Amino acid sequence: MLWRTIAHIEELKGQWIAGARLSPQALGRLKKSVLITSTGASTRIEGAKLSDEEVERLMRGLKTRKSTDRDEQEVRGYYELLERVFEGWKRMLFSEDGIKRFHQDLLQYVKKDAVHRGKYKTEENRVVMVDPSGKSVGVLFEATPPHYTSQEMWELIAWTSRALGERVHHPLLVIGNFIVEFLAIHPFQDGNGRISRALTNLLLLKEGYEYMPYVSHEKLIEDNKPEYYVALRTSQKTFIRDHAPDFNPHKKETIEPWLAFFFSVLEEQAAQAVELLSKENIEKILSQKQLLVWAYIESVPE
Repeated sequence: MLWRTIAHIEELKGQWIAGARLSPQALGRLKKSVLITSTGASTRIEGAKLSDEEVERLMRGLKTRKSTDRDEQEVRGYYELLERVFEGWKRMLFSEDGIKRFHQDLLQYVKKDAVHRGKYKTEENRVVMVDPSGKSVGVLFEATPPHYTSQEMWELIAWTSRALGERVHHPLLVIGNFIVEFLAIHPFQDGNGRISRALTNLLLLKEGYEYMPYVSHEKLIEDNKPEYYVALRTSQKTFIRDHAPDFNPHKKETIEPWLAFFFSVLEEQAAQAVELLSKENIEKILSQKQLLVWAYIESVPE
């Protein structure tokens, strides 16, 4: 099943490469629309409350009525980080320093997080699920303790870099594994989910999935948020972690539930990208909120 999905994603990727004839102006406007949509979705997954329209107003420099300072700070940080990924991914290195820089950029406007920007956590943290109001509704996973974090991150980044270079495993398997392991470690005190989605965009772009800036990955995650958390939790609870209170060396580890979800999102994203190849399809694919953002962007001179 997973291999069939991978094959279909690769087929759609090929169709995008072969048929990408949208004008630079249309692609540029789509990218701006996706920046707003992805920023809204990625921050709402973590409990922020700004709508896409409010994100768009904020990034135009207009104050929104109901946003908290933290909402605005998080939105600005994610928007600018993702914009940097979309514009500069070819020059970016996948490295520990690069990931810490992502974290620093993500939280650059969040005043209360100034002390731990770009640094691994120093206190225990838990993976929690939040409801639409931003309230925690349960602990999903006990993350890696702080004193193991640096070593586990070094090992994960080294393995991922080597695996992507050696090409023994399909890159989608390697990237999917990196994300689920990264979120199990939860290396930073705050911002791990948003960092994981920015890194997903970066890694997929570097592996040739160049439609990432034109269809929002984050929106598809937000639209399937319960399934996202279930897939993560189902896989992560099988992990053998010798520092865990429930350590069991005989457990059977599997990330298949996560990969099935992750690949289903990538498949839908690729399918929407191919549909965008005809400019006439843009209005059919964009949601009503995205259309409002698109209409505004269309009205603004380049």
